[in-house]
Amino acid sequence: MIILKSPQEIDLMRRAGKITAAARALAGEMVRPGVTTQEINAEVERFIRKQGAVPSFLHYNGYPASVCISVNDEIIHGIPGKRVLREGDVVSVDVGAYIGGFHGDGAATFPCGTISPEAQKLIDVTRQSFFEGIRFAREGHRLQDISAAVQQYVEENGFSVVREYVGHGVGAKMHEPPEIPNYGRPGHGPRLLRGMTLAIEPMVNAGAAAITQLSDGWTVKTADGKWAAHYENTILITDGEPEILTAPAI
Repeated sequence: MIILKSPQEIDLMRRAGKITAAARALAGEMVRPGVTTQEINAEVERFIRKQGAVPSFLHYNGYPASVCISVNDEIIHGIPGKRVLREGDVVSVDVGAYIGGFHGDGAATFPCGTISPEAQKLIDVTRQSFFEGIRFAREGHRLQDISAAVQQYVEENGFSVVREYVGHGVGAKMHEPPEIPNYGRPGHGPRLLRGMTLAIEPMVNAGAAAITQLSDGWTVKTADGKWAAHYENTILITDGEPEILTAPAI
């Protein structure tokens, strides 16, 4: 069942979303050559707790860290550790904050120093595909109108969408119905209603869509070794334009 949020619950989700957005931005600022992924994880966790929130991901289904940090051909769920970031890497950061009974969820891919034009295009297309999708995140549209728009934009630019992992509803639980694929057919899926809060998250591969999972049980990589990018915001369906609850502070 898709849960519609009350005005009071939406206010609480805005609070969680702001903390999540700030945590994502902090992680992005730390992406530079010589920094370890664990250093980013530790600093972001400290920040989230300083805001009175807790990291949504820590111990979620056994996940051992507060932030997912995926580098180059890692798509999602990379576990922070001793890995040192290098010039030219692309670094995907996925983070959530839980406060007042509700979660925010957001992700972005950041360049480490100077990156190749091809890598920059991958980051840019992945981010823009989110905005292409949420053009249809309006009351009365169907869920897969969003999905189809993401897929069309990604594939028109020569990239592939990951099919095994999807966006999702978010609220009192990190993952709520509905599942939101990054591919689909317009006019299909549940009808969008005001009060829905959704995590829209394109996961895009530079090469083929096929994936592989590492033996750590979490890290998902591209099967062909080509790079990947990830972009995500928590949004609210309103009576007009969607509201991005994890929008960066201006």
